[in-house]
Amino acid sequence: MGESAPAPIPPTAPGVEGGVVADNKEELAPGFDGDTRREPGATAGPGQVALELSGVIKHFPLRRRTAVALDGVDLTVEKGEFVSLLGPSGCGKSTVLRLLAGLEKPTAGRVRMHGRPPAALVKEHRLGIAFQHHALLPWASIAENIALPFRAAGRPVDRARIAELLRLTGLEDFAEARPRQLSGGMCQRAAIARALVLNPEVLLLDEPFSSLDAVTRRRMNIELARIWSEQRITTLLVTHDVEEAVLLADRVLILSGRPGRVRHVEQIGLRRPRSSRLTREPEFHETVDRLTALLDSDIAHARADEGSTARSARRWLRGRG
Repeated sequence: MGESAPAPIPPTAPGVEGGVVADNKEELAPGFDGDTRREPGATAGPGQVALELSGVIKHFPLRRRTAVALDGVDLTVEKGEFVSLLGPSGCGKSTVLRLLAGLEKPTAGRVRMHGRPPAALVKEHRLGIAFQHHALLPWASIAENIALPFRAAGRPVDRARIAELLRLTGLEDFAEARPRQLSGGMCQRAAIARALVLNPEVLLLDEPFSSLDAVTRRRMNIELARIWSEQRITTLLVTHDVEEAVLLADRVLILSGRPGRVRHVEQIGLRRPRSSRLTREPEFHETVDRLTALLDSDIAHARADEGSTARSARRWLRGRG
């Protein structure tokens, strides 16, 4: 279904420096079944695979050059697994999520959800998404906002399902309230309820709590952990917060700086259900410290590369002067 191209683009194509291809003279192909290299440990376990990126490369055109956002990314998420995706800013975390949501197409490689292109699950309304901003309709009640996916799918509104999610998210007393009458955390809970209302097979979360204060964010992490433990939906969370990633996930994947590649996979063996008490345990902090050190080293390396690029640019400009 339009996912084939004449020839693969190699992950380290000539002319690629610092995630940018110079002299981009050809229109990039929309995506194909190409390079299927695997990063060690990047696969899920022996269970049924729900999400899969195989040899994924993603380029974005920038006038006469092309930015390389992802370079040969391989990852899988099992059915019913919760995976967190970490990495420095600009490493392609949200691009991974947008590829899985069908909002972008890979330049090369393959993206599958339950063995099919993402568009198939989107068309069948089996995919739930929550972004950084709740995007609730300001003129509609919380209950009507949660009901919106039923109307978009042309289905009868299931009031029992809405009531169940209002209870699950602790919003049963605010069903008739408008978004402006609620706190940011409550609006994000409503957004998650809306993402869950059609019983999706996959839940994609793009930093849904990034705009909240630290206290509210911790509370929402615990709420999401509780909601997930009841629903057990295959979930991919994009986040910058290491503690959030560790608290919620079965596995944490770290992407390298641009271009993004799977650099490290951490199996999280912390017991479930997870509560705030867990965040005070030594094992939790050891895991957080280890992953933070990996991120810090990658950020330092990226800054060194940026500094080198900037110095080269200044030398080039001086030469032209």
